[in-house]
Amino acid sequence: MRSIAVAGAGLAGLQTVTALRAGGFTGSITMVGAEPHRPYDRPPLSKAVLLGEADDTTLPADWAALDVDLRLDCRATALDADASGGGVLATDLADVPFDQLVLACGSLPVALPGTDHFAHVRTLRTIDDSHRLRDALRPDTNVIIVGAGWIGAEVATAAARAGCAVHVIEALPAPLAAALPAEIGAYTAQWYEQAGIELSTDTRVQDVDHDTVLLSDGRIAGADLILVAVGVRPATDWLAGSGVDRSSAGAVLTDAQLRTTLPTVYAVGDCAAWPSRRYGERLHIEHWDLALRAPSVVATNLLGGEQAYDPVPYFWSEQFGRMLQYAGHWPAGDRVVWRGDPDSTDGWTACWLSGDRLVAVLAVDRPRDLVQGRRVMTAELPVDADKLADPAVAIKDAAS
Repeated sequence: MRSIAVAGAGLAGLQTVTALRAGGFTGSITMVGAEPHRPYDRPPLSKAVLLGEADDTTLPADWAALDVDLRLDCRATALDADASGGGVLATDLADVPFDQLVLACGSLPVALPGTDHFAHVRTLRTIDDSHRLRDALRPDTNVIIVGAGWIGAEVATAAARAGCAVHVIEALPAPLAAALPAEIGAYTAQWYEQAGIELSTDTRVQDVDHDTVLLSDGRIAGADLILVAVGVRPATDWLAGSGVDRSSAGAVLTDAQLRTTLPTVYAVGDCAAWPSRRYGERLHIEHWDLALRAPSVVATNLLGGEQAYDPVPYFWSEQFGRMLQYAGHWPAGDRVVWRGDPDSTDGWTACWLSGDRLVAVLAVDRPRDLVQGRRVMTAELPVDADKLADPAVAIKDAAS
C-alpha cells in the first residue's frame, strides 16, 4: 500500500491522517476538501462563533510532519474503484489515484424546498455560514428558525441574546423530538418561553415570501431572516454508481471495521453507518465525538488490523444557559429512570434502561452523571434502578 486518499477535509479526515502517520504509514496521503479552509471544528459554529466569542476554529495540525497533499476548494465528483485493489477519486480539479480510500465527506444541511432564490433563507454548516449569520443577528430583527433540534435551539439562544425577535417553528410535537422521545423534549419547551422566544410545535412552514412565512395553521409570520435547521444528509450523492452501497438516506454502509462494500474503501464520520453489536442495529449518527474517535479504528484496519468499531455515542449542546449532554442510544431502552425533577430549575438526568443495563443518558447541568453513565455503559455493567433514581447516589455507585 503506497497511497491513501481521504475524501473530506474536516475533523474526521484530519484525524484519519494523523492516526495513519502515528501508526507508521510512510506512503503518500492526498486529502481533498470541498471548502477553501483547512480542517476546523464545527461544534463552536452554533455556539462560541455565533455568540461572538470566537472567530477561528481551525484545528491544530503539524502539516509539515503529516506530509499531506492537501487540496482545498476541491470537490469529489466520482469514484472508480477496483474491488481487487486501488482506484481513482475524481474531483473537479484533478483525478487522485489511490491504493486505499477513506470517505470522510461529512454531511450537508437539508434545505427548505423552493427557497434557493431567497438570500434571507440560510442554513448553518460552515464557518462562513456562521460568520454571515452572526452579522445578520441584529437587534429587533425578526428571525424565524425552522426546526427546534440541537442546532435550532443553539441558534435561538444566540439570536435572543443579540436582541432579535425569535420565532421557532417545529413540525414535531416538542423540541428535540427528532432526536429524543417527545415527552423528554417537551420539558425543554419552557426554556424558550423563559428566553422570550415564541415556539410553535406541530407546525410546518407552508410557503415563504420575501418578508413573511405562511404556517400550516394559517398564521402569517414576519421574517427578516430565516434559519433552516431541520437536519443534515450525508454528502454522498457523488458516489452513485461507484459500487459503494448506501442507505436510503445516503449514508455509506460499512461493516464493523468501517470497511464499505468495496474492500479498498472505508468510511468514517457523518457519512458512515455501521453495525453495532452493543445496540443490535445499524447506526448512523452525526456526532463530533464519532468523527474524533472513529478514525483511529480506520487507520488501524488500513494498516492490517481488524478492529471493530462499537462506541457509546456522545453529544452535547449548550442552549438557554444550560448544558445538555447525551450518551448512548435511547431506542435500545424499554423504560426511563429520572434523576431529579425536569420541571425544576435544577439539573436533572433521564436514564434509559434495557432490563438492568443502562443504554442512554441525557444529563442537563449534571456533567458527573454523564461521565459516570458513559463509563457504566461502556463497561456494560448492570445497575440497580432504585439507586439510579436517587440523584444523591452517584451513577457509578448504582452499578455493580
